[in-house]
Amino acid sequence: MIAILLAAGYATRLYHLTKDKPKSLLPLGSRLIIDHIMDSVDSIPGITKVALITNSKFYQQFSDWADSQDREGKAPIVVLDDGTTDDTNKRGAIGDIIYTIDTLGIDEDICVLAGDNIFTYSIEHMYEFYKEKNAPTLIAINVPELHQRQKLAVAVLDEDGRVLDMEEKPQEPKSEWGIYATYFYGRDILPVFKEYIADGGSPDAPGNFPSWLYKKMPVYAFKGDGTCIDIGTVENYEKTCKEYEGK
Repeated sequence: MIAILLAAGYATRLYHLTKDKPKSLLPLGSRLIIDHIMDSVDSIPGITKVALITNSKFYQQFSDWADSQDREGKAPIVVLDDGTTDDTNKRGAIGDIIYTIDTLGIDEDICVLAGDNIFTYSIEHMYEFYKEKNAPTLIAINVPELHQRQKLAVAVLDEDGRVLDMEEKPQEPKSEWGIYATYFYGRDILPVFKEYIADGGSPDAPGNFPSWLYKKMPVYAFKGDGTCIDIGTVENYEKTCKEYEGK
């Protein structure tokens, strides 16, 4: 299995902090945001490679970070430049996934994660659920606040976790299950990303793809116990920093 970290965004809502530095490389506690994410990535069984996809503006910074990591006994990190330079020509999350698959010639299962989401749910348990279902698997977190669910993909799930309905950023959410940016897909799903684009799908938010996919095949969601923090604003980042002091 290859882990794909999506880190090609420009985080314009966090300017001035991210004007010259990618969000994933901002400090969080005694480490960087991406270091916390890598703890979870490294806990996934059978990871053979970590592919971090970024843009031309931040490619060198991520390459320097990757070179500084001690990866002995762990999967190597490969940093990819998607060739974009700003928000006007970005590929979008799905576009970056396709670019990574094509560039590396990936022909094995993948785990896709946002490079700026801090989460406490167990990715190992999610992986076990994925292997049990042998189907595309999402992470679902119970989100009681309406205004928060309106910013997410929201899914209706049956008792077994199968997705019955899913919508990206709904104004009237049909459940309290918010879908965050951690996904497991089998190697058989890789060509389907291009089918989605050919069918007119948006290349932007990663939740758009499973919102389309569940109508064509079984898609499941693992109901996680923890939380997920999408660091999207300066205020949110400062609050999260206080929570991670000393960590």
